[in-house]
Amino acid sequence: MPGSSYPTIPRTAAAAARKRLAGFPILTITGPRQSGKTTLSRLLAPNLPYFSLEDPDTRFLATEDPRAFLRQVADGAILDEVQRAPELFSYLQGVVDADRRMGRFILTGSSQFELIESITQSLAGRVSMLTLLPFSLAELQAVGRAPTSVDTLLHAGFFPPIHDRPVEPTLWLQDYISTYLERDVRQILNIQDLATFQRFVQLCAGRIGQLLNITSLAADTGITRITAESWLSVLQASHLAFLVRPWFSNLNKRFIKTPKLYFCDPGLAAWFLGVRDPSHISAHPQRGALFENWVMTELLKAQTNRGLKPSLHFLRDKEGHEIDALIQTAPDVFQAVEIKSGETIASDFFTGLTYWRSKLTQQTLAPWLIHGGTARQDREKATVLPWNDLAPLLNQFA
Repeated sequence: MPGSSYPTIPRTAAAAARKRLAGFPILTITGPRQSGKTTLSRLLAPNLPYFSLEDPDTRFLATEDPRAFLRQVADGAILDEVQRAPELFSYLQGVVDADRRMGRFILTGSSQFELIESITQSLAGRVSMLTLLPFSLAELQAVGRAPTSVDTLLHAGFFPPIHDRPVEPTLWLQDYISTYLERDVRQILNIQDLATFQRFVQLCAGRIGQLLNITSLAADTGITRITAESWLSVLQASHLAFLVRPWFSNLNKRFIKTPKLYFCDPGLAAWFLGVRDPSHISAHPQRGALFENWVMTELLKAQTNRGLKPSLHFLRDKEGHEIDALIQTAPDVFQAVEIKSGETIASDFFTGLTYWRSKLTQQTLAPWLIHGGTARQDREKATVLPWNDLAPLLNQFA
């Protein structure tokens, strides 16, 4: 864990955020709660006044008299958790149309439901969107605070408070779930039976890296398929879970078209799987899935931190030939990534990469293998990277 001094950890997304502030009147930063949105906003615009719409008095003024509220911030402001006052958006449109200065407002929000709808209706063309997820491994490595083992990484996860204050990951994640997840779910869906919802989330955690079978998930939870779809959409809208869609072409193959489910943070998934200490990881039956989940989040962050629209897929046919991750970086150029949690590199690690490299003749595949060991190798079949040195692959998105 970090020591007694905790300076702010620089965020890779800051560069993309500054570009957007230079070209848009409003920057909206979305992401899960406690991912660092407020800290980043204040670093980007230290001279702008800050208002949290979670504060009852601030929210009352913003909703009851939005004109008066916005007069107070005529020169701009940081408005945190702005989805709590949707009435502001239409009035904010008039404010920025009357004064087109760039970078006047930074809005943050942890729920995409209200934000996307309000922005689409009122602020289209006036706002740029940026997603901020928890720390990447590279961000922690840059300041010497990265986990030193795979098991520690998968247990702790990457939410900023776990790495910028003296707190045990298990205790913080437990409070995070009760304070944010359960409260936000109540607000969005008005769920009365939180025990059933928590079981649903636990079952989702047990399915990370698997093809999503929503009917089976609903049956195991004891809810209807419609309810399961609704609850899963809330996890996605709150940036707590995400789906990776399959890539397929017009090749004469029977491609899988079902998405896979992942959590935005491996520590969060591990907590729901009962992991309370790094020592629980090594023999855990889901260790491989948790490792894959983490690598997928790193690939996702490599794109979102640079302001890119996520382009993350997997490839699988109905005979089981698979590539864990497929990312398009140029026309007809794909980064194909195989993910293995084992420390020792085995020959069968390359099976999927080799198979698809011979089949996708119209595309150029750049094959990579990420594994849980320390070896880095340049092989004909793939470039092999250790878990703690992903830069050669992630720099493809720079």
